[in-house]
Amino acid sequence: MAEVCCVVFVTVASREEGEKIADALVGERLAACCNLAPGLFSVYRWKGKIHREPEVLLIAKTRHELFEKLRERVIALHSYEVPEIVALPIVAGHEPYLDWIRRETAP
Repeated sequence: MAEVCCVVFVTVASREEGEKIADALVGERLAACCNLAPGLFSVYRWKGKIHREPEVLLIAKTRHELFEKLRERVIALHSYEVPEIVALPIVAGHEPYLDWIRRETAP
């Protein structure tokens, strides 16, 4: 059975912060690819107050077994006190693409 791949969502404060994190994740083979989706607008409650902030969504593709290392690396580079780092399994996909993710995140 092939290794399970996942997508990881990380919200960041700016494109520059997202690029810094993406460069580290791909450079260290913790992710095969990261997309940065600008234009996100978040409404959330933090420390008793409602905030409205522009953000950028970083989407990383990796192997499930690398999630903890990826999470630790994001935390080390992220500006937020409690960053959003959420992984969702890829339950189906184009097998050549999933194989590429596996190859690019292999040691």
